[in-house]
Amino acid sequence: MKKALLVVLLLVLTVSHVYAAQSAITEAEGYACQGEDKSRRQTEQAATADAKRKAIEQVSAYVTSETEVKDFTLQKDLAQAYSRATVKVIQELEKGWYRDASLGDCYRIKVKAEVIPDEQEMMAIAKGKTADDPSAPLCVRVWTDKQAYGAGERVKVYLKGNKPFYATILYRDAGGKLVQLLPNPHRKDNYFNGGVVYEVPAGNDRFELEVAPPFGEEQVIVYAGTTPPGDVSVVERGGVYEVKTRASEVGERTRGVKLTQKLSAAGAVAAEFFEGKATLTTEGSKR
Repeated sequence: MKKALLVVLLLVLTVSHVYAAQSAITEAEGYACQGEDKSRRQTEQAATADAKRKAIEQVSAYVTSETEVKDFTLQKDLAQAYSRATVKVIQELEKGWYRDASLGDCYRIKVKAEVIPDEQEMMAIAKGKTADDPSAPLCVRVWTDKQAYGAGERVKVYLKGNKPFYATILYRDAGGKLVQLLPNPHRKDNYFNGGVVYEVPAGNDRFELEVAPPFGEEQVIVYAGTTPPGDVSVVERGGVYEVKTRASEVGERTRGVKLTQKLSAAGAVAAEFFEGKATLTTEGSKR
């Protein structure tokens, strides 16, 4: 097989890398009325800001309610991290102006948003060794048996999450080509139980990760979520898929998670999301 199918991942993540990659995705609605002091554009901006604020509130309620009460310190720390979160609008689902009998012209917007907790706060939480705690936010560890590979060597990838998760695994070769290792044409199931080490390739996979040209710096990107990540455009290439979506758009597409109506104890709907990236170097001489 060609290199685009074959070389995967070294993921020796520092604590900051692991926890900076955590986020949650939810849908939220925002409202604002024009009144006498706002232009239409200012009103639209105010409604978007309202939607972002509500997204933070919903995710904070979701994350803290999913944390077991027995670990009050973790629950408190997570609430603090998400109270200082930043919000990225992934998709504008609905928007429009309407007339309110008492407030006049008003604007409503519904968005799908990614809520990213404060990195410094999450770094502090990481020191408490929550990576294997199923009550903590989703964390997926990925590693290989070695840190560097030569031509002809085979690579095995291992995954382990702190709770059940779905994952999409992409590989970017030195030339920038992207392939999707999982799900693939022969292994559609990308669901993993928490606390279990999984190997790729394995099971129904019909490819080997054998190092071949081009050589250089390679990258594997793992997108994981408590619900299935959004899809990217792919075409079958042997035992894997070639990614046709532009590399710059892949992250956003995978964040188009399929939110379910399963509510947390706080009544909030959200999906935890995790993105892990790693690099390795390959060369022509066999090690």
